[in-house]
Amino acid sequence: MTESRPDPDQLLAQLRDDEARAARGRLRIYFGASAGVGKTCAMLTAARKLHDEGVDVLAGVVETHGRAETQALMHGLELLPPAWVRHRDRTLPEFDLDAALARRPALLLVDELAHSNVAGSRHPKRWQDVEELLDAGIDVYTTLNVQHLESLNDVVGGITGIRVHETLPDTFFDRADEVVLVDTPADELIARLKAGKVYLPAQAERAAGHFFRKGNLMALRELALRRTADRVEDDVQAYRVDQAITPVWKTEAALLCCIGPRDDSDHVVRSAARLAQQLAVAWHAVYVETPALQRLPAAHRERILQTVKLAGELGANTAVLSAQDVATALAAHAREHNLSKLLMGHNRERPWWRRDTFSQRLARLAPDVDLIEVGEGQQRHAVPVPRERHGEGRLAPGRPEGYLWAAAACALTTLVALPLQPVFELANIVMLFLLAVVGVALRFGRGPAVLSAFLNVAAFDFFFVAPQLSFAVSDVQYLLTFTVMLVVGLITGQLTAGLRYQASVATHREARSRALFELARDLSGELLTDQVVHTAELAIEREFRGRARTFLQDDAGRLQWPRSGADAPGLDLGTAQWVLDHGEAAGLGTDTLPGTAWLYLPLKAPMRTRGVLALQPAQPRLLLVPEQRRQLETFAVLTAIALERVHYVEVAQQATLQIESERLRNSLLAALSHDLRTPLAALYGLADTLVDGTQGEAQEMARSLGAEARRLNAMVGKLLDMARLQSGAVQLDRQWQPIEEVVGSALRSLGPALARHPVRTELPDGLPLVCFDAALIERVLCNLLENAAKYTPSGSEVTITARVQGEELVVSVNDHGPGLPAGREEALFEKFVRGERESATAGVGLGLAICRAIVEAHGGRIRAGRGDGPPERPGASFGFSLPLGTPPALPQPEAMTGDAALDGAAP
Repeated sequence: MTESRPDPDQLLAQLRDDEARAARGRLRIYFGASAGVGKTCAMLTAARKLHDEGVDVLAGVVETHGRAETQALMHGLELLPPAWVRHRDRTLPEFDLDAALARRPALLLVDELAHSNVAGSRHPKRWQDVEELLDAGIDVYTTLNVQHLESLNDVVGGITGIRVHETLPDTFFDRADEVVLVDTPADELIARLKAGKVYLPAQAERAAGHFFRKGNLMALRELALRRTADRVEDDVQAYRVDQAITPVWKTEAALLCCIGPRDDSDHVVRSAARLAQQLAVAWHAVYVETPALQRLPAAHRERILQTVKLAGELGANTAVLSAQDVATALAAHAREHNLSKLLMGHNRERPWWRRDTFSQRLARLAPDVDLIEVGEGQQRHAVPVPRERHGEGRLAPGRPEGYLWAAAACALTTLVALPLQPVFELANIVMLFLLAVVGVALRFGRGPAVLSAFLNVAAFDFFFVAPQLSFAVSDVQYLLTFTVMLVVGLITGQLTAGLRYQASVATHREARSRALFELARDLSGELLTDQVVHTAELAIEREFRGRARTFLQDDAGRLQWPRSGADAPGLDLGTAQWVLDHGEAAGLGTDTLPGTAWLYLPLKAPMRTRGVLALQPAQPRLLLVPEQRRQLETFAVLTAIALERVHYVEVAQQATLQIESERLRNSLLAALSHDLRTPLAALYGLADTLVDGTQGEAQEMARSLGAEARRLNAMVGKLLDMARLQSGAVQLDRQWQPIEEVVGSALRSLGPALARHPVRTELPDGLPLVCFDAALIERVLCNLLENAAKYTPSGSEVTITARVQGEELVVSVNDHGPGLPAGREEALFEKFVRGERESATAGVGLGLAICRAIVEAHGGRIRAGRGDGPPERPGASFGFSLPLGTPPALPQPEAMTGDAALDGAAP
């Protein structure tokens, strides 16, 4: 008995997977139908048991919802402090991922896996936080409700009438190492709700009237049980594969449908689909192609492939297997996929030389599989299919040329052997005839090999056995020679033809694998989108012997016509757009526009769909073969991944370029500002000296020189401030202080600049103290007031207001000037950006950029908008906000005693 050697590539891949799995943390999900079934309690109970055994357990996030029994289970467990994240007008607690990674416990508890994080967090979803924790090697226990699974979201919404927006992908759920089902009957759960063990009383009353109705809970419980059963089934199948278990375990009534070459195969497939639906189980449909079935006429083979396609449309997992014997292949497939029921067509009467029927052979090969025979359909086409040795049908013999070549080979062997008769014994001459049988079988198959075996025995008897030139045999011993020669020839021919068929199948599989490998290798080296498209189209055209074109999206997301689409008649942009919008295939061989000559496939990458692949094959029948269709879909996936990789390479290059440009700009700003401050100080110092020592026109020129030098020095100061803020060299000196003092200080420092503008302040009494750096916030107010003075006509009023809004103090500077350019409000806060690109007003466009950097350093926000004035002069409004916080308590004055008290009480 020969022992099959393991595949080295599979062993290496398994070793890599085992190594990655060992370095990755383990994930256990406590899964339930709804809130209140006890998932968090079950998680905490398991965690406390491990904690008592000495395991380092850290509670990252545990939502108790005010339940006393849940809070009691938290006793003794270390709790990770939350991270406070600012969101709109509130500060919210969130899971501190960085602290958890730094702490690195052996086990981390993270409740509510489908939770959406506050905007500004590292990941938008909590399950992505858990993914990073697992990659860091930290084990995680978490909880999940069935309504949060993405695939069941719409089903739950249809049952309960409530659409849940917090979901997670089913793929993450399926990758969990363990799934623990926490189940509670509907009546018991409703009783828990009424007892206040699920929500607080106000929430419980609302939940009882909406989500927590008995019908909803029973339906959700069924969904949770079924989803857990599917997960356990996958675990069982993986265990069977790992342990190489061959017997079928009847843990599920999974169904295998056998598609044969007969005309009633469609009836068998439909019967299998109805039975699978009644049993609510998955089902497979398999067509086994033998060497004889390969010689079917093209129309007959296409009808069989249409039946395979019908099975796929009805929900089956389809496959076309290549084997010598149908029964053996079906038994092996049933064991491999743990399919406990096999459904096939009705057995016809066996010929007199057959010992058993096809179903009897299957029962002998797979006694652990239930066999179901489907009766014949009401409408049958009387197309005879000859019988074959496996009992399911034998096909007409091969081409006539093969038999002619078999006869010619026999004659040629005889002519070669006649001159050798005096030299060699007859036993050696027999070897030549056996060699001829092997050659015919290798080249032309079984039928010609059988004919060659009989002809060679007859030729050996006629020409070489005495009496020669006669079929009479003088020595009875030669009868044994003829029998052995015939048997050996038949067996050798059959084995050689079978090996030839297996070699042909292996060659086709190797060709498909090689094509995928070559495409992946070529795409991995491409760095431009056009190169990826060209490489993919060439590979697909070569493999499917047709024309391939690729539709890509532009920057706005619109689908573009292929560059080489002009020479592709029948190509339709509208169909490609439909495929892109719906993410489904269309065209040839599908249910959407099947009459077109092109097949359109979406190029689905991990992040998004990158385009559409269109293929016009030379032989449309190839796309009906499941293996060929899967290979084409794999080609499309490889192309999409390559396009996405190139896209992100371009994004990374642009980001790197922007970062380097920003770094160079900041370096230049710092260098220029430092080097220019000294000569500028000397310049306006000399200008002041000239003012004191000159008269008349020279004195006016000296004053102008000094003013311009000071203005230039102010610009250089802004450059230096911007560079310091960008580099993080500015340290905030925060103090609790009133905003009124900073407003007054800013107005005093800008007295000359605001001399032509009346300033009105609206600072209500009782404004709270705010923690900020007074010097920097004064700089913000000065810049905003300076902007108002520059761009507002003389005499126009400038208003400063301050008010408490939520948990922020909002300060605004409003003017009555020409207003801001529409659509560029946010852009004004960028460096070197001004309201008017060409303006006589002095400035370099850094004031507002400095304001934003200072305000954001304080944790606030700044905005710009149009004022509320008339359309011809609406004005501009600039406002910034600072978080309020909680100021410290003021010290209470000591109570007066003795004479001091009496003195204070005197009138």
